[in-house]
Amino acid sequence: MSTTTAPASMKITKRPSSQRGHADHDWLYSYHSFSFASYYDPRHESWGPLRVINEDRVKPGTGFGTHSHAEFLIFSYIVNGTLEHKDSMGNLENLKRGEVQFTSAGTGIRHSEYNRNKDDEVHFLQIWAKPNKRGLKPHYETKKFTDEEKTDKLVRIMEYTDRLGDSKGAIGLQADLSMDASILSPGKSVTHDLVAEGPRKLFAHMVMGKRTQPKEGGAKIKIGETVLAEGDGAYIDGVSGPGRIGIESVGDKPAEFLLFDMGPGDT
Repeated sequence: MSTTTAPASMKITKRPSSQRGHADHDWLYSYHSFSFASYYDPRHESWGPLRVINEDRVKPGTGFGTHSHAEFLIFSYIVNGTLEHKDSMGNLENLKRGEVQFTSAGTGIRHSEYNRNKDDEVHFLQIWAKPNKRGLKPHYETKKFTDEEKTDKLVRIMEYTDRLGDSKGAIGLQADLSMDASILSPGKSVTHDLVAEGPRKLFAHMVMGKRTQPKEGGAKIKIGETVLAEGDGAYIDGVSGPGRIGIESVGDKPAEFLLFDMGPGDT
């Protein structure tokens, strides 16, 4: 692959926001990029090690009660509001915008996630990935990434532990998966350097500003010839490192998005 930002081999399959799984439980308003809970679509079960992207909004005074996890890498990307995290490892935190909370469930943990605020909902992305090793010791970590750090730049949020030395400040995880975040101003562009040699898969996800995608305007990005609006995602295949992928903001609002770079195999 050449160093151009739109390689001829690149294949993009759009994942429109309106076609995602959707659940409205009153206290929880959620969109599912991949099969989750009662939503199942064999075309959207996982992508490489990436297994779950849920865009969740939790009403004030409600939340997820204590429940168990094992053998998953789970991270929460806080968009707005405050999310209380409490777990069986003794961690208790109130997470706010810009903070990313990571749990390697490993051999097993129990946790709860709650919105203690009486007035405002909490909006966050819950993301799961499959580790490349089983039986890991449970691990918890939180880091903050400010809007200023992300503005018109790609910031490495998550990084495979084998590559962590090259990404100071990122959170390490046990999967061939990297995650960058950006808030891209209209007319601006960024370039992503593929993180490893050989075949790679990418997934892009646009963060929603409100509960529904704007009918007109709003934040938008362009990858190759594909335009993604708020809530849209994209499967990107047919790319190999070393190489580069360009992303341009083409909407009328700053576009907040996540970009995942992963190995081609399913963990």
